[in-house]
Amino acid sequence: MSSSWKEQFQEASSNKIIAGSKSCLDVQVTLYLVCTDINCNINSNYLENAESIFNRTLLSRGDRVTVPLAITEQVAATPELDIDLVESLIDEDAPAKNCLKNMSSCFEKDDLHQDATRNLHKYLLSTIPPFDPSKTKGVSKSCKTQSRRYMEDLAKFKFWALQMYDSSAKIPSGLLNGNVNQFGDYDVCLRANLKEENIYGQYCLAALQVERPDSIYLAALHRLLQSHSHFKSRMEDPGHRVPRYSSINWALCVPDGCTNEDVQLVIQDSLRKIFRNTDFKIQSQVSSTMCQTSRPKALPLSTILGMSFFIGFAIFIGFATLYDSVAVDDANVYVTSFSLRKNWNSLISVKKNDDIKAVHGIRFLNSLLLLLAHKSMAIFFVPYQNRTEMVEFIAKPWTVLARAASLYTDPFIMIAGMLTAHSFIGKLEKTNKINIMQEYINRLFRIVPTFAALIAFCTFVLPWIDSGPMWNQVITHHSDICKQNWWRNLLFIHNYYGFGDMCLTHTHHIGIDTQLFFTSPLLILLLWKYPKKGLGVLLFLAIGSTIFRYYVTYTLRLSNYIHFGTSIQQLFDTADNMYILPIHRATVYIMGILLGYYLRKLQHFRLSKIQIRIGNSIALLSFLASFLGPSFMGSIKYVYNPTDAAWYAAFAPIFWCITFGWIIFSTQVGHESSLGKFFSWPGFSLWTNISYTVYLTQFPIFFYNVGTIKSPEQYSFWRTNINIHEIFAIIASSVVLTLLFEMPFQNIRNIILKKDRRKLTENDQDALYEKKQT
Repeated sequence: MSSSWKEQFQEASSNKIIAGSKSCLDVQVTLYLVCTDINCNINSNYLENAESIFNRTLLSRGDRVTVPLAITEQVAATPELDIDLVESLIDEDAPAKNCLKNMSSCFEKDDLHQDATRNLHKYLLSTIPPFDPSKTKGVSKSCKTQSRRYMEDLAKFKFWALQMYDSSAKIPSGLLNGNVNQFGDYDVCLRANLKEENIYGQYCLAALQVERPDSIYLAALHRLLQSHSHFKSRMEDPGHRVPRYSSINWALCVPDGCTNEDVQLVIQDSLRKIFRNTDFKIQSQVSSTMCQTSRPKALPLSTILGMSFFIGFAIFIGFATLYDSVAVDDANVYVTSFSLRKNWNSLISVKKNDDIKAVHGIRFLNSLLLLLAHKSMAIFFVPYQNRTEMVEFIAKPWTVLARAASLYTDPFIMIAGMLTAHSFIGKLEKTNKINIMQEYINRLFRIVPTFAALIAFCTFVLPWIDSGPMWNQVITHHSDICKQNWWRNLLFIHNYYGFGDMCLTHTHHIGIDTQLFFTSPLLILLLWKYPKKGLGVLLFLAIGSTIFRYYVTYTLRLSNYIHFGTSIQQLFDTADNMYILPIHRATVYIMGILLGYYLRKLQHFRLSKIQIRIGNSIALLSFLASFLGPSFMGSIKYVYNPTDAAWYAAFAPIFWCITFGWIIFSTQVGHESSLGKFFSWPGFSLWTNISYTVYLTQFPIFFYNVGTIKSPEQYSFWRTNINIHEIFAIIASSVVLTLLFEMPFQNIRNIILKKDRRKLTENDQDALYEKKQT
C-alpha cells in the first residue's frame, strides 16, 4: 500500500499539481503538497507519519477520500508536520476525542468556549440552581472551603465541577405519576475530582418526607406524588428490609469535605426557603451510611478471613472431587463426602422410596408462591417512573398472590410436623424408643453448615462485592446487624429479637421450625403412649394458639395480610408480636403432627366415595376462604378493620393447611385424584433437594439487585415480577450452596450414624448373648 500512494505522489508532483485550486483534491495529493511545502523528500519520516495517519484514519472510509485544499494551506504554514493537527483536519471529531483524554488541559488551552460557557452558566444558575453548601451558616469549614471552590469552577464550566452538578438529581417529569425518587448519576459523581486540591465527589442519597397538606386540592396532588400511599412509612422506620415508601430519595453530589450533617443542614435551609409561604411541611434525613465516595477503603481483617475461608474451601472441594475421580475402593469417605461429582449425582437423582406422596409437589408450589411474594416486597424499593400507575394496577383482588405471603410458610410448618411425627411414630413402633439427642444432632447437621456459610458470606464478603445508591441501606447495614447478632441465628433464637435487629430476617422461619421441632418429641410421645389424652392436649394447644392469634391481632391492631395502605410500623409490629413467634404458629404444626400420626395408624384405611366428596368439598371451601376470602383488603378503597385482620390471622392458616393436608392424606391412602397425581410427580423431589437453599438465597439476591439499581425504571408486571435472570441466579446459587455445604455435611452425618448403628448392633448382640448365658 505504501509504494502505491507514494507513486501517486510522484505522479502528482511530475504533473505539477498546484495548491491554489479551489476544488477538492485527492487526499494523497494533499498530503504530498503538505510535505513538499515543508521541503521533505519522498523517503522522509514526515511522509512515513503521514502514511500512518492515512492508514489509521482514512483507509477505513475508502480509498478515494477527499479534503478541501484549505487544509494544505493551514498545515503548510506550520514549521513542521503536526500529526495530531493533520488528523484533526481530516477527522472533524478528532479534536473533541483528544480533548476527552485530558479535560483539564483542554480547558486551559481552548479560549473559544468562554463566552458560551458564561452565558450557559447564567442560564443554569437561574433555572436549575446548584446545591451550594458554601452559603449556609453552620456547615463545617472544610465543606465551606471545598464548596466555594466547586462553585467557582462551576462558574467557569470546569469539567470536574460540571460532573458534580450534572450528577445531582434534578426535578423530573412524571412527578404526578410517582416519579419522585431520583438517583442522579451515581458513577459520574464518584468519578468527579479535583486531585490537586484533594477534592472528591461524594454521593449522598437524602430522604425527604412530605406531610399531607391541609388543602384538599394539594392533598390530592400529594396522594398522586405518594402513589396513593400503598405503604405508609415514617423517617424513623427501619428501611433495610421493608421500604420507607413514603420517603422521597433524592441524590446530591457534594465535595467529600462535607459531612452528612452538613448536607442535611443545607437541605433543611433550602427547603425552608422554597416552601416558606406554602402549606407543605417537609422532613429531611441524610444518614452517614448513605454518603459514599470513591476514596479507597482497606478491607477489614474479618473480610479477608472470610474471603480466604471461601477460597480455601472451594480449593478443598476441587481436591475432593479430583480425589474421588481417581481414588480406588479404599478412598477416604470423609474426603469424598465433599466431592462435587458424588453430590451432583445425588442431587439430580429421583429416588423412589417410602416418601409420603404429594409432599414434594406441595413444597414446590408454596416455594414458588413465596418466591413471588418476597419479590413483590423487594420491588417496592425500586424507583419507578410510573409508580402511581403501578399501584393502581396492583390494587386489584388478584394481588392476593403477593399480599397473602404469610400463608405460604404455613404448609412448610405443617409438613415439618407431619414428617417428624411420621418418622418418630415409625421408630417407636419398631424399637419402642426415640434417640432424641441423635434426632437433634441430625437436624443440626442439615441446617447449621449451610446457614452458617450464608451468614458468613452476607456479613463479611457480600458488602465488598458491589456498590450503588441504596447498597449501604440494604446490604451494608444488614451486614452490620449480622456482625452484632449472628450468634442468635446459630442458636435459633433470633426470631425472639424482632425484625429490626435480626440478621437475615427472612430466616425467622428456621428459628420457628427448629423450636417447634425441639418440643415435638414430648408431644409425639404423649400422643403415642396416651392417644386420647394426647389428642386432647394437642387440640387444646392448637385451639389456644388460634385464640391467642386472634386476640393479639385484634388488640394490637396487627395485620398478617398486606392490605392496601398498611404502615411499615404495622408490618414490623405484626412480625414482632405474632408472626415470628412459635406460639402463634403452633396450630399448623400440631395439625402436621396429627396428620403424620394418623398416616401411620391408618395405613390400610381406604376412603369411600362419599368421604372423598365431603373431603374434596371441605378442601375447596378452605382454599377459597383462605386465599380468595381476604382479597377485598387489597382494594385501593380499603380502610383497615382489626376484625378482618384478626379473623384472617386466626383461621386463614388453618384453612390453607386443611387444603394441602387433605391432598396429602387422600393421596396417601389410595385416592389418586388428578390434583394428587400432579403433586405426586416424582420430578418435584428435585426441587425438594434445593428448597432449603432456595429459601436462604432469594433475599440476598433480591437485595443485591436493589442495591445496585442506579436509575428509575419503567414498571411492567411480567418484566419486573418475573425476572428470568434473577430466578436463574437464585436457582444457580442454591445449587452451589447445596453442593458445597448442605450435601457434604449430610454425607458426614450419614457416615457417623452408620458407625453408631454398627456399634449399637454389636452392643445389642453382646447383651443378647449375656442374657442367654444368664
